[in-house]
Order: sequence, then structure tokens, then C-alpha cells
Amino acid sequence: MPGAVVEALVCPHCGGGLRPVGGALGCALGHSFDAARQGYVNLTVGRPPTAGDDREMVRARGEFFGAGHYAPLTARLVETARASWTGGLVVDAGAGTGHHLAAVLDALPGAYGLAVDVSRYALRRAARAHPRAGAVGCDVWRGLPLGTGTVGLLLNVFAPRNGPEFARVLRPGGALLVVTPAPSHLAELRRDLGLIAVDPRKEERLAAKLQTRFTLERSEEVAVALRLTRAEAAVLVEMTPSARHVAPDLLRARLGARPEPVETTAAFRLSVYRPGESAPRP
Repeated sequence: MPGAVVEALVCPHCGGGLRPVGGALGCALGHSFDAARQGYVNLTVGRPPTAGDDREMVRARGEFFGAGHYAPLTARLVETARASWTGGLVVDAGAGTGHHLAAVLDALPGAYGLAVDVSRYALRRAARAHPRAGAVGCDVWRGLPLGTGTVGLLLNVFAPRNGPEFARVLRPGGALLVVTPAPSHLAELRRDLGLIAVDPRKEERLAAKLQTRFTLERSEEVAVALRLTRAEAAVLVEMTPSARHVAPDLLRARLGARPEPVETTAAFRLSVYRPGESAPRP
């Protein structure tokens, strides 16, 4: 793990700084955390409430991103990150495979990055996503193993948001980039395949969670028109929570009834927040 990343990490037990100790990370009080052979370090305290994405969801995500289907979203995220970053560590909270973090680091040659996720399957990939990035296991709801004010840019793409912790680790002038599904996200597939619907109040709840500690700087919608084979559409479903709610045989039957290409629109909301309490609403 790059030294610049280790310098920002703190022990999840005592809050002390971490340093390399052989093949592990340790603090002055003797707490030690071994590095997995894939390169990540598990800094999770206790048993998290969820194991995160399973092996098949991570495989599907890597396959779908690798094929470039969400390239327009990644490109817009990179452009926004380049315009928002003023220095400091780049952290992806809920990084998955590390795909987005790697793209951002490619665009910021002087930056180092950290992938944070609770899924060991995701971390195995994220640890190898970029030479200037590290990866740690962490339950975002229980706190981030990062020093206060150590992060310059925080990415959060389709992942849980812990507003107080995000505000704590971001340094003054830092930025939080949040990507959420718009209400129309994959509407055609959701209708025809019986997938989980997007909560229409998702944006409202996001704003409520962040408004006491962040100011919304700007927000935009990013739409990506998809023309997929049935196999590619199946991979798309497999990387989402809907994979756990639709039986594989039923999914194949419903996809088989659709003509190729399978057309749908991926719709995202990209929002930029800065630390600092929002003005009260009238």
C-alpha cells in the first residue's frame, strides 16, 4: 500500500496512526492488522451488518464496467473530480472493484487514492485497481479509519453515505461527489423484468442526510443510452440488488422474450457537495 495512503489511516480501535509492521499495519498500542495476500487490509471492527456484494455481483460489475457500458458516467465523474480536487487523498467510499477510483487517479497524476468497501470480493479487485491506490475493509456506518481532515476528494457511487464521517475526514476545501440512480434509471428493464424500483424519494432523503454538514454546490443528471445483447443485459441485472430478488430461471425467461438489442437508459444524478452547513430552507 502506498506510504501516502498509510499516513492517512488510523487504528479503528484506538484512533492512533498506523505504520507498516512487516506484512501488516500496526499502531503504537500494539493493534495489528494483517494484509491479505491480494493486497488489502481489513480494518473492520466487529462483524459488519452485511457482507456487501457477493462474488457473482462483483464479477458482473467488473465485466460490465470493463466492457465500457458506463463509460459516459465514468468520464463525467472524472471531469467533475478534476474540477473539484484541490489536493489531498482521494477516497472512494463503497468502491466496489475500484473502477471509478482508478479512472479518477489516472486524471490526477499527483493524487493517491484509497478504496473502502465491506465486501472482501470487491476489495480483492480494488487492491489491484491502481498503483497509487490502497484498499481497506471497513463498514462505513461504523466510521472511517482515516484521520480528521485527511481527505481532499471523497467519491460515493451507489453506496451508503455516512454524513458525519464524510464531513469529519474531508479537509477544508474538499469535495464530496455523490452518484445516485435517477428515478428513470433502467426503467425499461425494471418494467419488463420485474426488477426493484428506484425509490422516488431517494434524492430527498440524500439531501436531508447531508444538508446539516454539507452545502450542495451543483447537481446534474447523466443519461446513458444502452443497447445490449441479452447476455449483457443479464450481467447488468446480476451486478445490482435485483439479482437477489429475481430467480435466475425467471430472469432468463423474461430476457428471452425481449428482442435484441435490449434497449434501456441508465440515468444517474451526480452531485457535488462541500463541507459546511447548508443555508436553512425557507
